[in-house]
Amino acid sequence: MDYEMDIEPTGPQVTVREAEPYRVDFKLTSVDLAFANSLRRVMLAEIPTMAIDLVEVEKNSSVLPDEMLAHRLGLIPLNSKNCDQDVEYTRDCECEDHCSRCSVTLSLHARCTGDEIMRVYARDLVVAGERANEWVGSPVITDPEGNGPLICKLRRGQELKMTCIAKKGIAKEHSKWAPTAAIGFEYDPHNNLRHVDYWYEEDPIKEWPVSQNAAWEHAAAPDQPFDYDATPGNFYLDIESIGNLDPDMIIQQGIIVLQRKLASVISSLSGTGEGADRNGVPDEDMMGVRSPDAYEPPEGIDGGFTAYANGGGASAWGASAATPYGATPYGGGGYGF
Repeated sequence: MDYEMDIEPTGPQVTVREAEPYRVDFKLTSVDLAFANSLRRVMLAEIPTMAIDLVEVEKNSSVLPDEMLAHRLGLIPLNSKNCDQDVEYTRDCECEDHCSRCSVTLSLHARCTGDEIMRVYARDLVVAGERANEWVGSPVITDPEGNGPLICKLRRGQELKMTCIAKKGIAKEHSKWAPTAAIGFEYDPHNNLRHVDYWYEEDPIKEWPVSQNAAWEHAAAPDQPFDYDATPGNFYLDIESIGNLDPDMIIQQGIIVLQRKLASVISSLSGTGEGADRNGVPDEDMMGVRSPDAYEPPEGIDGGFTAYANGGGASAWGASAATPYGATPYGGGGYGF
């Protein structure tokens, strides 16, 4: 039986251009702009990692207030390997406050006894008690000296003693849970689609210099007719991890999160979702503040009492209510406020 060997591959294609311990640069093809940008946004904001969320200060005689120290401790990257599977969210855990299944406890105790200034680093954070696996919660230390980020400085007689509770979260809740500080994203480096023709002040060539990604594509001929139906097909992503997750793990987790979100939408639209709550969307997939459109009034109440109530619900002023500005028609069913 003869097989065709020149069949073009279907589906997304990835070409790795550079790979380093904390960085990966690759080219993504055979996808549309919406998918590529969705993957970028998911990797930035919705990949679960570990970060210090609660600080119990027992003693602090340094020059920094407790709030500033807590903020600095929260920004220290913590190893988050396999935390998506091994660690529970605190809100989903059955414990009363926190436990080894949903958190990692770190202790910090430093006291300056000499005349020289003592520097307290992330390496001084010690994991105490049990944890979900052998990696999660450990401070990420990448500098050659093996110190990690600087927490504070102590003079003679000053002491720092506190207990830190690290929890699982995503960057949508707080940026300290972000696995990467930024993601390079570019498409159409030659401006063949003319997206930046009007986005310049004086000279577009100087204001929009051609990047290194242009070497991976061909520029359109000047006399070639413009195709108004053309869409970008090559996307260049540069992902740099802050150390809590490997770059390849960030990409894999981003794909998994995106698959879950798409599966939730499909399940909601088809009405086949298990444990669906608000309009068929599971509670765990509706993180953060819910959209007013997802609100369903209790039985017996017609519409809502917010400015976004649908289906003829009364607005804050009521339909044709007397307001400080006189009678207004707002709030009626025809307006949809």
